[in-house]
Amino acid sequence: MLSERMNEALNYQANRELYSSYLYLSMSYYFESIGFRGFASWMRVQAGEELVHTMKLLDYVAASGEKAKMLAVEAPQHSWESPQQAFAHVWEHERAVTRMIHDLVAVAESESDAMTRKFLQWYVDEQVEEEESSDGVLKRVQAAGSDPKALRAADEELGKRGFKFPRGFQMFPL
Repeated sequence: MLSERMNEALNYQANRELYSSYLYLSMSYYFESIGFRGFASWMRVQAGEELVHTMKLLDYVAASGEKAKMLAVEAPQHSWESPQQAFAHVWEHERAVTRMIHDLVAVAESESDAMTRKFLQWYVDEQVEEEESSDGVLKRVQAAGSDPKALRAADEELGKRGFKFPRGFQMFPL
């Protein structure tokens, strides 16, 4: 059983993960609109991962016997000045999410909730990967600069990314 504070914090984090999915889907359509289908595809994969993060949190809340709540999600930004600015936004956003996850861990610790703390370790580890990935992509796109040929090469490379569900995760387990 989750404390009321822990339940609210987990539901709020699920909302933030869903916002992340919206943001990356918005970025996908931005990239489509400027002709970068590989970048758009990379963002769609990112959006899918964030949706999985959302569901994993809400499934945990529900499995704990508490109420999983779908909170309102604000509209994300829908255009950027350049691919570099969009990918800088991704990196900054992932750093912000990491801070949110650490805050969530702090709530679990303050509530003496060892089970939730253990559950959240997956998110801590995931955020290390998310920050490394977004930093690497940002550096790749920044290195391309405004060179159309280099940007197209980066677009083609990033378009090869595929989506993989986390081990043991089922999209529709009910």
